Amino acid sequence: MARELALRDALREAMIEEMRRDDTVFLMGEEVAEYNGAYKVSKGMLDEFGARRVIDTPIAELGFAGIGVGAAMNGLRPIVEFMTWNFAILAFDQIVNNAAKTLSQSAGQFKCPIVFRGPSGSAGQLAQQHSQTFESWMANVPGLKVVSCIDPADAKGLLKSAIRDNDPVCMFESELLYGHKGDVPEGEYLVPIGKAAVRREGTDVTLVSFNKMVLTSLEAAEELAKEGISAEVIDLRTIRPLDHQTIVESVKKTNRLVVVDESWPFAGVSAEIAYEVQKYAFDYLDAPVTRVNAADTSLPYAPTLVDAYLPNPEKIIKAVKEVSYAS
Repeated sequence: MARELALRDALREAMIEEMRRDDTVFLMGEEVAEYNGAYKVSKGMLDEFGARRVIDTPIAELGFAGIGVGAAMNGLRPIVEFMTWNFAILAFDQIVNNAAKTLSQSAGQFKCPIVFRGPSGSAGQLAQQHSQTFESWMANVPGLKVVSCIDPADAKGLLKSAIRDNDPVCMFESELLYGHKGDVPEGEYLVPIGKAAVRREGTDVTLVSFNKMVLTSLEAAEELAKEGISAEVIDLRTIRPLDHQTIVESVKKTNRLVVVDESWPFAGVSAEIAYEVQKYAFDYLDAPVTRVNAADTSLPYAPTLVDAYLPNPEKIIKAVKEVSYAS
């Protein structure tokens, strides 16, 4: 049975269920306990689990990420919340050089079952240092799994899978969409890491995206349908491992692909998808793979420039028409 939950509530439910199921699971991060979380994702968890399992940390991302990695190496399953992935840059040494490499450096003797999670991407007028997306950064690192989603049911199922995974998982959410609602199954519900979801079926063009750009792509697909263009929308959900099979099967049907990615265009997720499709579905393409990315610059502060910087339905529609009329 499903109920309608906001994204923040689905994430909380996942953590609570896993902490009740397994007493090695704990949550740590800035303001997760006494303040109930910066975005109220951990509301009420301190009351149930106490200060030994819901832990407020200092403003020291490198330090508490390192504590989490050490705990994971010694048999616990930490969930490390970053108030924003922009702040997690300070912790990249622990994520990239320790968490990701523990298994290989120890020749399989140590695992690192840890989840790093928090919001990523633009959230309005937050300017250059608080509006970046980092999925492609983390996906570049062998040893890390990377999840990015905003559907509440997926958030619950993927977070539960991430907590149980023996590898380090980086989970990317959206500050703007913690209130976004959807139907979420009650009780035990897992979504496999590494499997994309088709959000809308179509026949003329494939739109591939992740995180809040999925909603932007669906909005564009609605407008395109009014003009007789049928767009299939794929939500990656997982960036690494990438489910290129679902993308390729869609492209074999539609023969056209537009990738919508909020991050910068150079060396990003959209570039990897373009490579995968030309490798596995080149003969099915009737037009070059096209990308709709954020502008190749730091995000400005002015609202008009924020709008110009980000992908939007109009930009997606223009790209779809370009590939649709390509000869």
